[in-house]
Amino acid sequence: MGIMPFTPMGNTVTFVAAVSPPSAVQALSTTVGGTQYRVHNTGNTVVYLGFGPNANAAAAMANTSIVGSTLTLVGGGVEVFTLNANQYFTGATSSGTAIVAITPGDGA
Repeated sequence: MGIMPFTPMGNTVTFVAAVSPPSAVQALSTTVGGTQYRVHNTGNTVVYLGFGPNANAAAAMANTSIVGSTLTLVGGGVEVFTLNANQYFTGATSSGTAIVAITPGDGA
């Protein structure tokens, strides 16, 4: 059994991570079971990614001190995460800003 390459299944959304996390964006999948997200930190600084079923949950998780399920994205990093469908995302940095692009889909 092989690993299926990542296939986009929804529009890419972006936000600018900063010391104060911006309003969360929702990554909507075009399929019922779209639960994987390709997350690309295009900046040079670490982003502490918050996610959740609504904007408030994502904002509460985006914190520069790692708590709960906060995900750390290195500068220039690309990761694929398996989460619940149609999640909201935002992120914080300890300094500076970074554009983060998120694409819902399927595969690794």
